[in-house]
Amino acid sequence: MSEFGVYVHVPFCAHRCDYCAFATYADRDHLMDDYVDAVRAELTSYADSVPEATSVFFGGGTPSRLSAEQLLSILDAIPRVSDAEVTVECNPEDATLERLRAYRTGGVNRMSFGIQSTRPAVLADLGRRHGVMAHEAVARAVTDAGFATWNMDLIIGSRAETLDDVAATLEDLLGLETPPPHISCYALTAEPSTPLGRDPARHPDEDATADAYDLVGATLEAAGYRWEEISNWARPGHECRHNHLYWDQGDYLGVGSAAHSHRDGHRWWNVRTPDRYIVMLRDGRRPLGGEEYLDEATRRFERESLALRTTSGVPLEAFDSLDEIAHLVTVRDGTVTLAPAGRLLANQVIVRLNGAR
Repeated sequence: MSEFGVYVHVPFCAHRCDYCAFATYADRDHLMDDYVDAVRAELTSYADSVPEATSVFFGGGTPSRLSAEQLLSILDAIPRVSDAEVTVECNPEDATLERLRAYRTGGVNRMSFGIQSTRPAVLADLGRRHGVMAHEAVARAVTDAGFATWNMDLIIGSRAETLDDVAATLEDLLGLETPPPHISCYALTAEPSTPLGRDPARHPDEDATADAYDLVGATLEAAGYRWEEISNWARPGHECRHNHLYWDQGDYLGVGSAAHSHRDGHRWWNVRTPDRYIVMLRDGRRPLGGEEYLDEATRRFERESLALRTTSGVPLEAFDSLDEIAHLVTVRDGTVTLAPAGRLLANQVIVRLNGAR
């Protein structure tokens, strides 16, 4: 069976973090009921043209801003195979046992929590509002609710964070009675449109971020996690099926405002704001924001660029020469993968691909 994913964008947030540049809004909760209706209407419009989903991912924004009933009403409108992976991103402060049990009963089988750090100064600098012990409460609740597979997100690079802070956060997560089977770690980016981006004094230090990333990788791999992709590590059997669909340049449908889709080299995306999205669906119009068709050369380059970020790697012949990047890659059995030193410098390797010219 071919893999096919559905991504559902939920654009609501209780508070917009200082680093966030996503299409999310902290002042649109009054649109939630209409938004859920619009997403269900968009899904209905695709009913005869897309296969059953092998994975579903609710992202945002903050999917847990919706009530469990609202979110599950969207999930019920998505045709999917019996063993489909269904992931919901959830703020730690929303991770009540009641909510998680409702998700589990309703067909969700994977959760992802934005922990980011367990150090108070780091959380304050990132604008995160959950407490430093949130990881413990989340781990108890998600386990008690019956989830076998779940993820915790970390963010490194805050100016308020030391290497000791990174080590302490990792110790806190790995020391849990039930540690997360999957951990993602993202380098903080100072996007120009954000409060963080507008304050140069708070911009991440590249060398400090690289040291933090190296520590994360070494610590997780020593604890039995396998590196999957630049920002992702998983214990065997807990890899994210939906993520691999993206990394393998697979086909997926994105529903909701600002959601992106891809099918056979055709890429399209919805209008950005939930207000406009709701009006267009209510009027019976397709909420198309734009689209593009990728030629074969572009598809090949994107496919190789994505594969290079993962353990799959690319064939040696994808490069004319490795002379200038030999210290950033590993070559084994004719396949080139990123060495640990090259993971945060992946763009320097990607531009050497034949398809980059």
